[in-house]
Amino acid sequence: MAGGRLVVIGGDAAGMSAAAKARRENPDLQIVAFERSRHTSYSACGLPYLVGKVVETPEELISRTPERFREKYSIDTRIRHEVVDIDVANRRVRVQNLDEGKEFSEPYDQLLIATGARPFCPHLPGAESDGIFGLSTLESGIRVRREVDEKRPRRAVVVGGGYIGLEMAEALIMRGLEVALVQRGPQVMETLDPDMGALVSQALRDVGVDLYLEEFLTGFETENGRVAGVVTDRRTLPADMVVLGMGVRPRTELAKAAGIPLGVREAIKVNERMQAGTNGIWAAGDCAESFHLISRRPVHIALGTIANKQGVVAGTNLGGGNASFPGVVGTAVTKVCKYEVARTGLTERELNELGWDWTSAVIESKTRAGYYPMAGKITVKILAEKGSGRLLGGQIVGIEGAAKRIDVLATALHAGMTVQNIIDLDLSYAPPYSPVWDPVQTAARQVIKNI
Repeated sequence: MAGGRLVVIGGDAAGMSAAAKARRENPDLQIVAFERSRHTSYSACGLPYLVGKVVETPEELISRTPERFREKYSIDTRIRHEVVDIDVANRRVRVQNLDEGKEFSEPYDQLLIATGARPFCPHLPGAESDGIFGLSTLESGIRVRREVDEKRPRRAVVVGGGYIGLEMAEALIMRGLEVALVQRGPQVMETLDPDMGALVSQALRDVGVDLYLEEFLTGFETENGRVAGVVTDRRTLPADMVVLGMGVRPRTELAKAAGIPLGVREAIKVNERMQAGTNGIWAAGDCAESFHLISRRPVHIALGTIANKQGVVAGTNLGGGNASFPGVVGTAVTKVCKYEVARTGLTERELNELGWDWTSAVIESKTRAGYYPMAGKITVKILAEKGSGRLLGGQIVGIEGAAKRIDVLATALHAGMTVQNIIDLDLSYAPPYSPVWDPVQTAARQVIKNI
């Protein structure tokens, strides 16, 4: 693509990774990026740590500022500009300058949609009250940090037990708040199997979180326009502030209105080159689908790792190169104080939905040699296909040194390895880092008995 005009909607991980890569591929390409917030290219994954004061300032989370993109990459980066309409037929977008209240039309030859995802917030009584927060943008993280710093709340309720819910519970515990967490299911971390999720639920209790499982959010109590309590189907929990961690939804209303095909969970359908189903339009990041390499089905997984990789692939192709995004295996990791949690591949529920014949094993081991100081508990679960022994998934819960072992299993999934292949791996060993048999291999040795 010599010359031409690329418009990017969304200035965070996927959008600006794509814009920067397209610029490196093609110095002659005109690139303009519109971002409705005040910040570009920041770590949304770091927001709970900003709230918890592990990260002191918002600036530490910013990778590249709008000025940096303009000066170093010659990318016309416009913050506080929201694209409100896509005219597919005429290849134009309508943009609103949020500070000036003016609208204008911008032409494009190629359009990248990187609008991300938004926190799910149910339409319930009191949901618009002050003191209720979602967490998805740097601005939202700054608001929550300011709330804790200045209002000094005593009691917080987190609604939802996914990654954001757990990380925010940790952050607020670290800030000295009394924290309750409400989860509608029987366990937190529903991306884990029930037996492993139960370990995480107990870990939350161990760090002082009051956990309320199998309770449905029905509304919020308010006083003078501010939240005062969280109402469930069983009780009312007093709250000085509330954090919603009920998952995210792809932000694809703009694409849908333009007739761009949507897929699973209404994420934008894309091929391996990140092209959407409309000529000249591409999508990447939390608003786009991914392809799951184990289930062989499209999925929507909102993670920064995926967004950055998809952005680089899209940018390479938009700049005239040739790249493809092969897919994902659903690898993710988080922590709650000293407890680490990781998962990859498919869960029991997903395997049953696929109708596959599978087996599993769970083992308990140590993160280091048992006699070495600070050796801690680690629980590893492996799921494998009966007959072939092909690895299908893995989950880990433990203390420091546990979670990153998931990368061995993620690599094995990408390579299509069997549990015997995992047993045969020449993994490193020294007492400060592992028992003689790494816990991942111990789990593989256990599950192979059931193949």
